[in-house]
Amino acid sequence: MTYKGYTASLEIDLEAGIIFGRVLDINDVVTFKGKTVEEARQEFQKSVDDYLAFCEDLGEEPDKPFSGKLPFRTTPERHRKIFLAASKAGKSINAWMDEVLSSAADKVINTNF
Repeated sequence: MTYKGYTASLEIDLEAGIIFGRVLDINDVVTFKGKTVEEARQEFQKSVDDYLAFCEDLGEEPDKPFSGKLPFRTTPERHRKIFLAASKAGKSINAWMDEVLSSAADKVINTNF
C-alpha cells in the first residue's frame, strides 16, 4: 500500500485476527492495525496523516521514504562501460542509469512469481 509517497508492509496475525503494518523506508516508527484490509488501509492513511501533523507541530521535517539520491559504486572498468553506453545513447551517465535501472526495476516488479 502507498499513500502520500509512503509505503507500508502488512502482516497477518491469525491468532489475534488482525492485519498489522508499518511504514517502510523511514527512520521513524509508524505502525497501524485493522481487522480487515480496508480498515488496515484506512488506519495506514490515518497514521501517515498523524505522523505528518506531529512533525508539523514539532516544527520538524518528516522523514521522507526516498531522497532521490542513490549512491553507487562500481569498478573502473564498469564505470567506463557505463560512460560509453550513456554517450552512445546521447545521455549523461545519471540520465542513462536512471532510465536503465528504472526499466530493470519495472521488469522485476511486474514479473509474476
